[in-house]
Amino acid sequence: MVRRHIFFYGRVQGVGFRWHAVSKARLLGLTGWVRNLPDGSVEMEVQGTQTRIGELLGYLYEQRYIRIEDIKSEDMELKEESSFRERW
Repeated sequence: MVRRHIFFYGRVQGVGFRWHAVSKARLLGLTGWVRNLPDGSVEMEVQGTQTRIGELLGYLYEQRYIRIEDIKSEDMELKEESSFRERW
């Protein structure tokens, strides 16, 4: 198990990014959260296996209207959580 703190840059707001992230993360059994930031980027904390997190990222890259131009990511300590949600 790993936990990643990720920032997404590009056309990531107003294109269904959070909805896609929450839906797919739940299907994959991941935990964490996702939210929009005032600068137009999206922030995410996601926890699960490296493989499943990779599947989530690949899925987001494949979405029609989402255009991820850059990602900044770092490892974090694991947290006790039960679901993946949208955070405000």
